[in-house]
Amino acid sequence: MTSNKLYLLPAIFFIMSVCTQCKSGKKDSYELSELSNGLHGYIDYSTTNHPDGFRAGISFYTAVWPLIDKPLANFQIGLPSAWVVPENSDVNFPLCPKGTYARDHWDERAPTYASVFQTIEGGVGYWQGNKFRYNSPKFSMNATSSCYDFEIASPGWSFFYSSTALPDDKMGIAQLSNRIIVPPDGVTFVGNPDGQFLGYSWMALPLLDAIEGPPPTGDQSWTLFLNTMNFKGPVAYYIAETWSKISKDYKPDYGRGLDARPAEMGGGAIEINTVPKIIAKSKGDTTFYKIPQLKFPVDESGKTILVQDVKYYSKDAIYNSFKSWRNGEGSCNGIFDNQGTWEPELFTKMPAFDQDRVVLENMEGIFKTAVFEGHMFGMQWNSNQVTAAGNFPQYFRQVGNGKRVPVSVDEVPEELVKKEFTLAEKGEPYTSPETGSWSSPGPASKPETVTLADGSTVTYCWYRFIDQPSFQQFNWSKEKREKLQSLVEKIHQQWSIDTEYMAPPRTGALVSLDPELIVKPPKGFESGYVPIVIGQK
Repeated sequence: MTSNKLYLLPAIFFIMSVCTQCKSGKKDSYELSELSNGLHGYIDYSTTNHPDGFRAGISFYTAVWPLIDKPLANFQIGLPSAWVVPENSDVNFPLCPKGTYARDHWDERAPTYASVFQTIEGGVGYWQGNKFRYNSPKFSMNATSSCYDFEIASPGWSFFYSSTALPDDKMGIAQLSNRIIVPPDGVTFVGNPDGQFLGYSWMALPLLDAIEGPPPTGDQSWTLFLNTMNFKGPVAYYIAETWSKISKDYKPDYGRGLDARPAEMGGGAIEINTVPKIIAKSKGDTTFYKIPQLKFPVDESGKTILVQDVKYYSKDAIYNSFKSWRNGEGSCNGIFDNQGTWEPELFTKMPAFDQDRVVLENMEGIFKTAVFEGHMFGMQWNSNQVTAAGNFPQYFRQVGNGKRVPVSVDEVPEELVKKEFTLAEKGEPYTSPETGSWSSPGPASKPETVTLADGSTVTYCWYRFIDQPSFQQFNWSKEKREKLQSLVEKIHQQWSIDTEYMAPPRTGALVSLDPELIVKPPKGFESGYVPIVIGQK
């Protein structure tokens, strides 16, 4: 999901005006202006409540496709994703301390601020801060561990806010896989996917024991698993201390973070956040609005399947067997056990969309959200005179103070139809420092480079797992470090990237990741070493 901060961006990012004669011999002339706030809303679903104990993981399959046909500036929409937050329903005090961003700016989240205390979000989408755009969306991890003071989205970088790496003490993701690199600008896909499915899950794994502190830290390391055509398995995880840090100087948060608490995972959504618009205003009382053409994959029956196979997990799915295996008892192949799996019912309602905080009317004539047979969530497109099935309305009209409604391209001024949106420019390269945790102990190899589908070049080095930058902020004992190193070596030796850790989707094909992201450890680095990105340009 996208960050709530981004909705607070300034309203106007670009304005230009022209006056021309409109089509069909009309005498009206129109002033064209390109602004923001073109569309806002959520295409969402909810689920039945978790049974007791099923708060140790979530998985689902989300469709991946190019929502737009050109990389646009000032455009941000997250494709179907979900939020994971710590379950703190028994709290009656502010979880966010004074001085944090959420506490000081979002009074509407009071009194507990539980919904913005800590989150795992991210997913597939387009983000305004992406430095290297291409037509297809990207996948990115993202979390906020400290009431939106900062965000963490890759081993080293934040959620596209800066091309400079996070400070050593703000990093929170540990690279776990030795077969995939994680670029700071997001994971790319092969070509232009057309509704193929990406499976991903967040699972709480006990990579290390809980510690008493202070501050106390639980044993839950929330780990990302992917399921695609060419890569399956764990990618990276949030280090448990990432969540407990906030309680160091605020004791009410002891034991309240995602390191220790069960998770709340109540559904998911397409979050329509930052979309440009072009306004055509006449000297009369009619105003037309244009947004980028948003396209959805549609089957022969007019359905768009957005999400399927939502599942919640108890500790019987993998946590318990993993902990025993970690302690030298039994085995664990990483596959999620059906005994710890529960599939909820899905529910949805027709979304409300707004533009400039003005509600868009008559949208139910275009499509309706639906839950289809087989626990699938999506959209059912209606036959209408405004747009083709799978195409979100691009043009809207308002007369005076009347309703703002979708209209067909034939009803709007020709100059508005011809006017194109501003394209995204390439951003500054991501760079890592040559000092601090990046250099001490430092990499075990020379830099290597790959070129991704978005045209960027990624540079990475092989680090011994426990020597990667995100761990260097912790004053762990040598025994603790080597115990974790040995566990990861077992994972590398026994868990392959072609094992079905998640159950496969009920229907549809899996998407393929950009093959340049998938790497093979060099000789001598087959287990216990991970590829860490040090730059992208």
